[in-house]
This record gives sequence, C-alpha cells and structure tokens, in this order.
Amino acid sequence: MSTTPPPPPDRIHSESFLRELMRRQLGLSIGCALAFLVALLGMPLLNYFAPGFMAIRVGGFTLTWLVLGVLFFPYVWIISYFFIRRSLALEASEVSEVNQSRR
Repeated sequence: MSTTPPPPPDRIHSESFLRELMRRQLGLSIGCALAFLVALLGMPLLNYFAPGFMAIRVGGFTLTWLVLGVLFFPYVWIISYFFIRRSLALEASEVSEVNQSRR
C-alpha cells in the first residue's frame, strides 16, 4: 500500500505571503496619498504665501484656476495609473518569488 505524500503548502495563499504583499501595497498607498495631499494642500498654501505668483495669467486663466481646473485631474489620473501599475507589479513580483522558491 503506497501513500502519496501530501501536496506542498500553497505559499501564495499563506499568511506570510499576504502579509508581505499588504505591507508593500500599504507603502505604495501611503506614497500615492502623500502625492495627492501635496497637490491638495499645496494649492491653498501657494495662494496664501505666493498670491502674486498664483495670479499670473496663463492662457487666459490665472495660474490658480489653470492648476485647479485643468491640471489637477490629469495629476490625479497619473497618480491612479502609477498606483495600479505598481500594485500589479508588486503582486507579480511576489508570485514570481514564490515560484522561484518552489524550485
């Protein structure tokens, strides 16, 4: 009577794998949130401390309205794009590390 050995543990769904992945994604999330907060809090600060600079006209808009009305949304899209791409890359690198450790 032959017994088959138990299957190797599934490291991809292990606690250590998920904890490490969540730790890396938390760092990524904090970095992206800080980039967003720089723009969100930077505008009022620039308007307060450099009103002359923010009143410069560019393309018929003051610099304040150009940044708020035109440039803010692409900035948020860039942060989102970076977050998604980097998050997928983190997951892929964790999986490849697990696959390499199985060999």
